[in-house]
Amino acid sequence: MAHLGSRRTRALTLPVGLALTASLGFLPTGTASASSAKDAPSATVSTDGPKLSYVVNTRAGHGTVKQVRKAIEQAGGTVVIAYDRIGVIVAHSQNPQFAQSMRRVRGVESAGATRTNPIVPQATKDIGVEQPLTAQQEQASAAQATAGQDPLEPLQWDLPAIKADKAHEKSLGSSKVTVAVIDTGVDDTHPDLAPNFDRAGSANCVSGAPDTAEGVWRPAAGESDHGTHVAGTIAAAKNGIGVTGVAPGVKVSGIKVGNPDGFFYTEAVVCGFMWAADHGADVTNNSYYTDPWMYNCKDDADQGALVEAVARATRYAERKGTVNVAAAGNSAEDLAADTIEDSSSPNDTTPVTRTIDPKVCLDIPTMLPGVVTVSATGAKGLKASYSNYGNGVIDVAAPGGDSTVYQTPAPPATNGLILSTLPGGKYGYKAGTSMASPHVAGVVALIKSTHPYASAAAVKALLTIQADATACGDPYDIDGDGKVDAVCEGGKNRNGFYGAGVVDALDAVRW
Repeated sequence: MAHLGSRRTRALTLPVGLALTASLGFLPTGTASASSAKDAPSATVSTDGPKLSYVVNTRAGHGTVKQVRKAIEQAGGTVVIAYDRIGVIVAHSQNPQFAQSMRRVRGVESAGATRTNPIVPQATKDIGVEQPLTAQQEQASAAQATAGQDPLEPLQWDLPAIKADKAHEKSLGSSKVTVAVIDTGVDDTHPDLAPNFDRAGSANCVSGAPDTAEGVWRPAAGESDHGTHVAGTIAAAKNGIGVTGVAPGVKVSGIKVGNPDGFFYTEAVVCGFMWAADHGADVTNNSYYTDPWMYNCKDDADQGALVEAVARATRYAERKGTVNVAAAGNSAEDLAADTIEDSSSPNDTTPVTRTIDPKVCLDIPTMLPGVVTVSATGAKGLKASYSNYGNGVIDVAAPGGDSTVYQTPAPPATNGLILSTLPGGKYGYKAGTSMASPHVAGVVALIKSTHPYASAAAVKALLTIQADATACGDPYDIDGDGKVDAVCEGGKNRNGFYGAGVVDALDAVRW
């Protein structure tokens, strides 16, 4: 069957069609004593190569990092930032042999280039461009809104799909809970987002180091509106304006990691998780995959270093109490299959076709241990036509939207995609696992509001226990052409399409 959007789209959103998305590196077990650099690079190094960005993963500890920093400089590198707490250093270099040189340095566990193209860099997991809401649609929706509903809420079929409308009768969520939107930037001037925006928790991490200048967390003119749409799904205020978020009483922060060209590089992603964790975020939402590789193979020296760096950052955040939620991707792939063909990587130069083993080659951060992996459903509650799946990989499911050709919502809603906020005070529809993930992040925020002292592990346990178990159902023929489009493996309580089930916002506020 034909799927909307191309699998190379980074943000998980859908326009006219559907969106695409989108190791186990562990934190060091202890703080290592400082070691002197061994086999340090010669002072004479080549600097005539393209300027690339690298991550250098060391044993944790200030002493080791300090020694490795010296070796980086000797190898013709410049340190952008060093995250001593997890032993990850971001560096730039024009030495073509920089990564190889660093791998020989004592205390360095892995090192790799974060891109294949010279520094210019963005990437998300939606499918195509948004469908703006017209003035006529706004007026029609407002006329149908009941008491207590925001004007556009009648068009949000996704809220009753997870019982968020019923949950709001009991709780809107706590303003002490913050969800960090690690994405393309958030327009905090939007009237539906401004009441709930956490400026102190926001930053621009595109370079790999946080920038907190005024407004740098916003998308610039012409940049992606993806993060603003995601933020509205999580926490658009219930204020008599526009749409309503899943958790309209919680805070959202914007951590911009997508660069102007649409890429999400490792150094920015690591910075995003570290900033969120160190600034008290209870939840992070991640509706992207880390460029330039859709799947990063741990047995590749460069890609393995990227997996390790992001894994250290997500594990650090979880240890600080943050629940990390991520979109599964929009390629309609079985992430539990023996092999997957990837023809989109590297996406910042010339892609090559390769056959990968998803147990070894991971979509990061979504396939990292501890991260909540989210598949998408449509208005009929079925797996969205584009959504990735996989028994043992998907944790929970949530509305991400689907073409009305496949799944038509019940009136008064007319569009099968997800309606949310767009920059400049606007509203529009998108679809993708990019849109499903923020529904889950919103439910996690409601759980955290109900149980403010619960650990990240306890919150994740409640999320899956409270989810509405959803069986595989009939053979999956989403386009009705008589051919099975995907095979759902597993039982009612846990399967490859829906994981533990569709998240339940009502249980999140009453358990």
